[in-house]
Amino acid sequence: MRRRNWKIAATLTGVILTVILLRSCVATSYLIPSTGMENSLYRGERILVNKWSYGLRLPFISLWGYHRWGDKPVRKDDILVFNNPANLSQTAIDQREVYIGRCLGVPGDTLWVDSLFSVIPSEKNAPDQKFLYTYPRKKEKQLDSLLTILSIRPNVLLGQDTAKNVRSFSRYEYYLLEQALGTNNWIEPADKEDSVDVLKPLIIPGKGKAVRVYPWNMTLLRNTLVLHERKRADIKNDTLYIEGKPVQHCYFMKDYYWVGANNSINLSDSRLFGLVPKDHVIGKAAVIWFSKEQNTGLFNGYRWDRIWRKIK
Repeated sequence: MRRRNWKIAATLTGVILTVILLRSCVATSYLIPSTGMENSLYRGERILVNKWSYGLRLPFISLWGYHRWGDKPVRKDDILVFNNPANLSQTAIDQREVYIGRCLGVPGDTLWVDSLFSVIPSEKNAPDQKFLYTYPRKKEKQLDSLLTILSIRPNVLLGQDTAKNVRSFSRYEYYLLEQALGTNNWIEPADKEDSVDVLKPLIIPGKGKAVRVYPWNMTLLRNTLVLHERKRADIKNDTLYIEGKPVQHCYFMKDYYWVGANNSINLSDSRLFGLVPKDHVIGKAAVIWFSKEQNTGLFNGYRWDRIWRKIK
């Protein structure tokens, strides 16, 4: 009996150690918490994160520091899983909340951003980027019917006034709606034109690279230096001071990335927490292993066509 119990205990210990090893060094599961990554990923789906995509970040960073085996570069348009870079309450990087987002900029890239640091993308770089559109309130039911006919997933009503409602659609979804309505198109972009003269060039910092300081990016650079470069930086009289000296350029010791949500109204991206350092990156979103419609029964509503689909 004792020998049998010993075998059972040894087997259970082996299984537990194997699971811990796989989660720490190979892949881990992540639950999509919101609608921010639609139409690539839907809320409630579970995905596998490949921890070797950019080299394995060794666990227990608080014990022996940051190290990465087989370091590989992050590529633009990859969907990244990473630790919250703005969590000041938790000093251990690998113990912070886990976020997900699409990489819109890698070190050395220049992104055009507006006053809210929203990236003005091309369709090639962000095909699922969502924008706000308005339509007459009296057309609400007609729009719902049209979405069903075109197999466009219904989305949440984002706002309304006495005459118009607001929803968000990707460029492709709006193209389908525009084609269906023809010349009688009553769906219009909320911002009919982007004013090019207010866009600013945001250079993504890289290791050993210099970034010019401007009034509009000064706060972002200052926060990055303090949070991730462990430097003393302050802003006084519209001038950035690093270690007590005024500067016009910043130099960085890490590679950084600009991360965005597919849905532009979701602010859980770099517009909220700033640049993401390489040491915060866990891995790349690889495949969907679970997908189910919301508010359906235990055995109903599974999206079998999405299960084990490669994430792009």
